[in-house]
Amino acid sequence: MPVWLEHRIVEFLTNLFQTMGWTGVVGIMALESANIPIPSEVTMPLSGWLLIQAKGGTAIQAALWGGLWGAVGCTIGSLVSYGLGALGGRPLLDRYGKYLMINPHDLEVADRWFARLGDWTAFLSRLLPIVRTFISFPAGVARTRLIPFTVYSFIGSFVWCAGLAYGGYVFGARWEELRAIMRPFDIPIAIVLLGGFAYYIYHHVRRGARKHSEGES
Repeated sequence: MPVWLEHRIVEFLTNLFQTMGWTGVVGIMALESANIPIPSEVTMPLSGWLLIQAKGGTAIQAALWGGLWGAVGCTIGSLVSYGLGALGGRPLLDRYGKYLMINPHDLEVADRWFARLGDWTAFLSRLLPIVRTFISFPAGVARTRLIPFTVYSFIGSFVWCAGLAYGGYVFGARWEELRAIMRPFDIPIAIVLLGGFAYYIYHHVRRGARKHSEGES
């Protein structure tokens, strides 16, 4: 995300948190986990500073309250995204997935993946920038087990949000330095995701060409 846009988000979040407190944190983190890319690396450190450190709270309070309310928001947003994937995503992909180069075989592979590793995927994805924002929708499409998905999502989100809120408390008014430290990690994750997408496209184009040649022979 461009730095100038993050600054605009900071201004908005500052006003929101000063007005609504932790309710604002819950709302923003819910949006972030419902496929709206509002960086939690901005939201949670800012909350640790404004809602705890600036009010004379302790580092433990920053970690506990930040972890709790951040995770509550993440879980709410994740369930919304999961529901969209479970109720609407699968029928649409079954019908129109071919236009996105998603076929029944791909959906079966995703189903097996989430059936085997869905719990750990829900947990570990919460600790990764970018991935954490979008993982719930495909989990819903695959209809991974809802209760374990919810529990592991909450635990992973608590760890992530607690760490960021604690960092915001430690850095205080210099909390943006924490985001500057974390920003370079966005790049390799984005490269891996783009590389995986490029491989997916290449694999499908190649498989389509092979089927076409076999049909002509």
